Amino acid sequence: MIQIHPAGRLKLAILASGRGSNFDAIYQAIQDGRLNADIQVLISDKSQSMALQKARQRDIPAYFLDPGAFARQTDYEKEMVGLLRKHQVEIVVLAGYMRLVGQVMLEEYPHRIVNIHPALLPAFKGLHAQRQALEYGVKFSGCTVHLVDEGMDTGPIIMQKVVPVYDDDDEDRLTERILEQEHQIYWQSLQMLAEGKLYIQGRRIVTKL
Repeated sequence: MIQIHPAGRLKLAILASGRGSNFDAIYQAIQDGRLNADIQVLISDKSQSMALQKARQRDIPAYFLDPGAFARQTDYEKEMVGLLRKHQVEIVVLAGYMRLVGQVMLEEYPHRIVNIHPALLPAFKGLHAQRQALEYGVKFSGCTVHLVDEGMDTGPIIMQKVVPVYDDDDEDRLTERILEQEHQIYWQSLQMLAEGKLYIQGRRIVTKL
């Protein structure tokens, strides 16, 4: 059994592609003293992402890293790792980052890349998880915080939250209901890391109080 992170203030990087609502929630949890962490840097693969703008407004170092400027994903990730090292990042937080993480990042940050997915994994992996859940006809969906591994949404699970699915739900309504819970369990999961409570055993995350 391996402790993922010793107790202490986390040095976070946020990777984001879109509006940055989970970034907002994590930032606010830090400001309120609920999360013992600092956001060292935000990196986006989209030049016009709202997350980039929000980071700059908050005086957080923020970079647009264009995947199209690199011949290979490994080159792109080597550049990213250089930025993460520069800012002394310990934990990488994917917050609406719409790219698969490759081997370069996984080797640099083993068991230290965290993601949130809008479904109860292992169900409904990949894109449009809320739509998948509605089309399947489930009565409950939710969200999952997990460590990132080589697969798509296959890493060890840290925390999950169940959300009911109503008969009159559409994709937007279900998405908003799930998002409310994402904004809670993401910072809570990171705080458990900051408290040194999370250990990995095989593919299971064990919580030691």
